Amino acid sequence: MPSKIEIYKRFNAIPFPPKEREKLGIAIETIGKLPINGLRRNPENGTCGWYIWCGEEMSDDADFFKPLHVGHILEYLPEIEQYLSLPPGYRFLVAHEYEDVWQDLPLTTL
Repeated sequence: MPSKIEIYKRFNAIPFPPKEREKLGIAIETIGKLPINGLRRNPENGTCGWYIWCGEEMSDDADFFKPLHVGHILEYLPEIEQYLSLPPGYRFLVAHEYEDVWQDLPLTTL
């Protein structure tokens, strides 16, 4: 996988790293499925705006995402750490050697 610097160069993104004590939403029950998905909304109320899930579908269930401090993501999905500094309005999808990163600005207006 590319390094953080390579990702920003390739996608022309301005780094917006989350703080280790901020929380992200993670669908713990989906870990182990592929692909790994992430989307970032605007940070608010101690969250960094990231929502991470694995597999094809994101659920609308209120308890699908559990809060996790950013500093603990390496324990669950170390392969996505390099994407977490992408700014709000970005998404990623990774599976093995496949990588897709794109800007989805409507995420910042929801």
